[in-house]
Amino acid sequence: MAKQVSIDETLQQIEEVLDRMEQDGVPLEEAFRCYEQGMKLIKSCEKQIGTIEKKVKIITENGETDEFE
Repeated sequence: MAKQVSIDETLQQIEEVLDRMEQDGVPLEEAFRCYEQGMKLIKSCEKQIGTIEKKVKIITENGETDEFE
């Protein structure tokens, strides 16, 4: 099973991808690969945030700390 990357780590990876894309002289193919990688990272981050929001909602509504699954 793959290690789950934290939101902070994912955001750092997104920043690194953006930095690579902003460099002068980046070939189009590499820029496209960076774009694809960045979109995957953004989707992963959105999924993680959605899960956290659901956990917070459960805690708020029920006053419990049940895991959302």
